[in-house]
Amino acid sequence: MRISKAIGIAVPTTLIVVVVVALVFVNSASAGSGQGVANVVDAQGNLRVPENYRTLYQSLGSWAIAADSGRGSKEMHVVYASPGTIEAFRSAGRFPDGAVLVKEVFGTSTIPMTTGTVSHAVKLKGWFVLVKDGKNSHPGNPLWGDGWGWSWFDADKPLKTTSTNYKKDCLGCHVPAKSTDWIYISGYAALQR
Repeated sequence: MRISKAIGIAVPTTLIVVVVVALVFVNSASAGSGQGVANVVDAQGNLRVPENYRTLYQSLGSWAIAADSGRGSKEMHVVYASPGTIEAFRSAGRFPDGAVLVKEVFGTSTIPMTTGTVSHAVKLKGWFVLVKDGKNSHPGNPLWGDGWGWSWFDADKPLKTTSTNYKKDCLGCHVPAKSTDWIYISGYAALQR
């Protein structure tokens, strides 16, 4: 009787401990993963390239930018989304506030291989960072507007943007994607339902 009573107490207690440990792990992983924007945006709205995004963020997709002449690509763009962004987009059909997108821009090398002519990323040129902001959180900051925070960072300066005004420096490339919240969602298979 004592053994079954001990087991009856031990099993639920063990389950509670396991659940609590799991919740602590998930919460600490989320807090450090950049799920929010704390490690990307300061109080004034200055953006930075998030640390460890390659391991903490989800791969959203890649783009190959064709060479101006000849075969191959002149650039490769690799895009990451903060944790939960893809699932939220697939569920609601839009990016949630606080979603962070990081686009790496690489120079390439194009070489013949057994599979054909292949371009691959060689040298990081920089990053383009976007933060979804439907609340107009930084109305006086010229890098925020049209529902996003926008910034370009040269490869040697992940903490200091070279962008000065999103309308002048960033928006022009996104005009064709205005109807999809300024993001070329058709290029990201991960967003398709």
